[in-house]
Amino acid sequence: MNSVDKISTTRVEDYLRSLQDRICLQLEQADGKEHFIEDEWARDADQRGKNEPTLGGGGRTRVLNAGQVFEQAGVNFSHVSGASLPPSATAARPELAGRSFVALGVSLVIHPLNPHVPTSHANVRFFIAEKDGEEPVWWFGGGYDLTPYYPVLEDIVSWHEAARSACEPFGAGVYSQYKEWCDRYFYLKHREETRGVGGLFFDDLNEGGFERCFSFLKAIGDSYLLAYLPIVNRRKDQKWTDRQRQFQLYRRGRYVEFNLVYDRGTLFGLQSGGRTESILMSLPPLVSWRYNWRPEAGTEEAVLYDYLEPRDWLEN
Repeated sequence: MNSVDKISTTRVEDYLRSLQDRICLQLEQADGKEHFIEDEWARDADQRGKNEPTLGGGGRTRVLNAGQVFEQAGVNFSHVSGASLPPSATAARPELAGRSFVALGVSLVIHPLNPHVPTSHANVRFFIAEKDGEEPVWWFGGGYDLTPYYPVLEDIVSWHEAARSACEPFGAGVYSQYKEWCDRYFYLKHREETRGVGGLFFDDLNEGGFERCFSFLKAIGDSYLLAYLPIVNRRKDQKWTDRQRQFQLYRRGRYVEFNLVYDRGTLFGLQSGGRTESILMSLPPLVSWRYNWRPEAGTEEAVLYDYLEPRDWLEN
């Protein structure tokens, strides 16, 4: 194993496994009822279909179902490698063609039961592609975003304050840059609305060298629950009605649309022959669809649509 492998793969994997452990423990404590079940999986020749690329590695998928706070929470660690990337993954990056690769990441999506508690997503990941006689190509990516159904300004501001605090040690403009990228990325073009109220998104990060980039990844990963759990604790005991529950299920449909149409991680995982069950754990357990429907003006449900466009939440 060369020095690049040792630094950029082993240490990142150790951190990501620890992050998964810490997040699952704290979510279990916040739920107070259910525990995560773990599905540890591996990719080998016996598990691949004849049309799948040659993949190795594996992961740990953890799912909490039917909790008293979280209807479903999925926290997935994956370590996938391959002898070459599929054409769909190299079309926009031709310099990666013919390289072996390793992709590491922790990805999670939390779907609360109470409509007053927002859905949230976080992801931190590392990618490296190598070829004999050439320098490795590597980068970090990730971020987190918040998807409320009955938005509360206090929650949105505290969410973005935590994101800004995580970014501040790395430069004055880092939060603004990655907040704006998040607004652009989590945007449903066919609906002309954002998925939620944003957060952070970054990708292809290698500027400043491995150590600096790895430190930034850890800052983002470590700050996720600092941003999310205070909101959960403020809203989890708030009373809710069947009407609010039905609106939550309807809006979850937007989450499904984004993940299946636009999300890079979902598309890369499916196109590279990844493990389908783990890739699609981000989908909500229940969702409803209504044809050509929108809440009536003046209702509490209509308020959400005023929040579904980019805004500087920390301007005051």
